[in-house]
Amino acid sequence: MLTLEEGEVLVKAGRVAIESHLSGVETPSPSNVGRRLNEERGVFVTLLDHSRGNGLRGCIGIPLPTRPLLEQVRLAGVEAATTDFRFRPLTLDELRNRITIEATVLSTLEPLWVRNPLDLRENITVGRDGLMVEGMGSHGLLLPQVAVDEGFDSEEFLSHCCLKADLPPDAWLTGSLRVSRFQGQVFAEEEPNGRVFERQLKPKRG
Repeated sequence: MLTLEEGEVLVKAGRVAIESHLSGVETPSPSNVGRRLNEERGVFVTLLDHSRGNGLRGCIGIPLPTRPLLEQVRLAGVEAATTDFRFRPLTLDELRNRITIEATVLSTLEPLWVRNPLDLRENITVGRDGLMVEGMGSHGLLLPQVAVDEGFDSEEFLSHCCLKADLPPDAWLTGSLRVSRFQGQVFAEEEPNGRVFERQLKPKRG
């Protein structure tokens, strides 16, 4: 688990990387940040429009631990701001005045092995687990906070994760998908470039 101070460094590093990319002014990555921020971890960066009730403005992640965490968050931040196909690229003015940044640090993916696909529901705790489905030539991932924000139960969470993968919502019942769960530690800004806090989710079985 990261400390709040480490989470603040992570979120601010993501913001600085985005601003550097949009402004064309190169800014070096923080140094002497400690061992945990240099560990290889998966991470997602979510951009929220503070002026519009924290509506989604971009989200890109690197779920596998392929680089040091600090480097991962910088890369994911820039991609969320510029390459999320659902949104036009972010402007520098938006970043400075309207956008709050949320970084979700992922645990290792844990495949769920069950005899009956219906048993997947009992192995998922809403508010604790995120989901990734893989198979049928596609894959999809939803962060733990998605189920909380949308009010999903575990079955709805599975169905929406399939939809995220462009699969039928009941594809998880076929037994043809690899379903994995993971946990996420969420750090977010209260306002654009504001105080960083750790978002606490309330686990709920079923």
